[in-house]
Amino acid sequence: MAEPEFYFEKYITNRLGLREECEIYCMPYQTNSCKNRNCSKQHVKLSSAVVCKHWLRGLCKKGIKCEFMHEYDLSKMPECYFFSSYGECMNPECNYIHIDPNSLSKECAWYNRGFCRNGSSCKNKHIRKKLCYNYFLGFCPKGPDCDYGHPKSSMNPMREVSHSDIIQKPSNLAAS
Repeated sequence: MAEPEFYFEKYITNRLGLREECEIYCMPYQTNSCKNRNCSKQHVKLSSAVVCKHWLRGLCKKGIKCEFMHEYDLSKMPECYFFSSYGECMNPECNYIHIDPNSLSKECAWYNRGFCRNGSSCKNKHIRKKLCYNYFLGFCPKGPDCDYGHPKSSMNPMREVSHSDIIQKPSNLAAS
């Protein structure tokens, strides 16, 4: 069955120059190969991009120069400020993600690397592990499956959030 065609579709494509399949993000920029200073596409790294919270409200003033995504993508939503600060979000229609505060995604990357300057006042978790003696000597045969600590020399710039860490709103809280 063919898709229905609306009378205004020709106006949108011919007069406004908008297309449904038009790319808004610069694909050469993803591999750091865009050399065009006057590039008309948005320069955003899609692998680590988050939806622009100002664009969601229709208030983004940066337009194409914005470093965040201007696309409604639920998997790339920013974290809810109220849920992360107070542990509770009272908005039943909140579109931001609510990450479980007890999840492992809030481990302190600096502490895992060896030292956190914030110490006990750090807002992230400091999980103490015994040092793996094999790793300390140069090689651990168990690798990432080892029960003991392997200090990491590099840090992840962005926190990985698994789907199970996102708290879903109960259906009985829907707006009435």
